[in-house]
Amino acid sequence: MPAQPTGQYITTSVAGESVEAFVPDSLPPRLAATDLATLDGPLRAAEAALARLDLAGEMIPSLDWFIYAFVRKEALLSSEIEGTQATLVDVLAWEQADQAGDSRIEDIEEVTNYVAAVNHAFAQIRAPKGVPLSVRLLNDCHRLLMEGVRGAGKQPGELRRSQNWIGGSRPGNAVFVPPPPERVAALLGDLERYIHGEDALAPLLRVGLVHVQFETIHPYLDGNGRLGRMLIALLLDHWGLLRSPLLYLSLYLKQNQAAYYRWLSAIRTEGDWIGWLRFFLDGVAEIAEDATRTARSLYARVSEDRQVLLATPGTTVTAIQLFERLPEHPVITMPLVTRLLETTKPTAGKAIDVLLRAGILAEVGARKRDRLYRYRDYLRLLD
Repeated sequence: MPAQPTGQYITTSVAGESVEAFVPDSLPPRLAATDLATLDGPLRAAEAALARLDLAGEMIPSLDWFIYAFVRKEALLSSEIEGTQATLVDVLAWEQADQAGDSRIEDIEEVTNYVAAVNHAFAQIRAPKGVPLSVRLLNDCHRLLMEGVRGAGKQPGELRRSQNWIGGSRPGNAVFVPPPPERVAALLGDLERYIHGEDALAPLLRVGLVHVQFETIHPYLDGNGRLGRMLIALLLDHWGLLRSPLLYLSLYLKQNQAAYYRWLSAIRTEGDWIGWLRFFLDGVAEIAEDATRTARSLYARVSEDRQVLLATPGTTVTAIQLFERLPEHPVITMPLVTRLLETTKPTAGKAIDVLLRAGILAEVGARKRDRLYRYRDYLRLLD
């Protein structure tokens, strides 16, 4: 496919040196019908995989606990792409039991900030009087992402007012220089109009286009990658491609990180939107299938463990009640159990002991005080 311009370079001055900043054209790009036809197979496969994931979500009696786990897994993977180091148990322990290693508190807070931003965004776009998918909502999510962590001093919740760059030690040797700051607001406004406007392209293709456009604009001084990946999930909901927020692409992008960056660059240098869209569709299909298998496996795990617990000698009503709360609280402590079940410490201790004997719970580490317990096999499936 011959190279086609997808934007223009503007000469600007940053820190005393002249650089070429890239300003993307408005969406949608000009795509030949013959080129689009090559995406028919990958598009059908991705749409079918999303439909199967949607069905898996509908078959689950209690969807909330699946979404709870999926959002945290996505937050962890998305933050790992940015270099954050934390485990799923770290995050759940921090949230559920107020326990975390001091050396990784900031990493964990970055992940929990991502969870808060995702939850806020979905709550807003689904509320009758909530904030729609817009620049305003993205600013709100960015503020939540940056709260109290690395980058908190880089204008959280505000569009950048200075030039940023990607790669290199300075703008002059950068891999990519996004648009000058004075162009950012107009470019995002244009992107918002495209999201809410009409287009003959399939919605899933539009999701792929919007993600690239956001990353190209790079509107914030920090957190653009995390917010751009979150935007994919929000767009799937906005265009009605999934009824529940169960698909997140960070795993695919993390596993194919070098290829992902190559495709972003190829759009600017070669106009290769088709290559990017094929890569994107393959990722949607792969992750949707993976999410479907995970949802089914988690449901089967809980069902099997429920039968094991009922057959365990000495099982109490409190133990059963605790088990039913584990999917939403897969890392627990004694104080948490007493609060969740509104019971006494001795009764809570007996319930924990039953679940330990049944092999459902396992102790985390070897603390003598403030002991942590995890729903072992459930977390193993998520990891």
